[in-house]
Amino acid sequence: MEKFRYKRILIIGSSGAGKSTLSRELAKKWNLPLIHLDSLFWNEGWVPTPKLEFREKVQEKLEEKEWIMDGNFDSTLAFRAKYADLIIFLDFPKTLCTYRVLKRAWIYRGKTRPDMGPGCPEKIDIKFAKWVWRFPRDARPGIINVLREVKNVDICILRSPKEVTGFLESAP
Repeated sequence: MEKFRYKRILIIGSSGAGKSTLSRELAKKWNLPLIHLDSLFWNEGWVPTPKLEFREKVQEKLEEKEWIMDGNFDSTLAFRAKYADLIIFLDFPKTLCTYRVLKRAWIYRGKTRPDMGPGCPEKIDIKFAKWVWRFPRDARPGIINVLREVKNVDICILRSPKEVTGFLESAP
């Protein structure tokens, strides 16, 4: 039997695309450690980790032998991509992502999601909602540029929940 070749997987995409859900499923299926960037970045009370300290935390995780890492953080994407052997980009429509963010806010209201740092109860504000809505225009072009530039990395772009299901069903 062929040994599974992917050991460092990045999962990226808009908030609400399902990065954390997919990463949990793949971590279980492929028996790989899971790293949620949100839990590295956000401290109790939604206090952000200073940029240099965050980059150091990310660097430490990237140097580990195996991982699945989910999250956006555009400022570190090109840097993280150099360590990956597979990048999965959930390139979903903004309407679906916005709906899912609103649904998530309702489901987790007053609670902290499993992929967040402790003490960060679910919230949504206008700034965040605008960021999700404008993701295809504001963030997606930068992601596409990074994906074009990265070398020796397999890239999988999934554009719908149906494609994610197909990917999960066909993944070894």
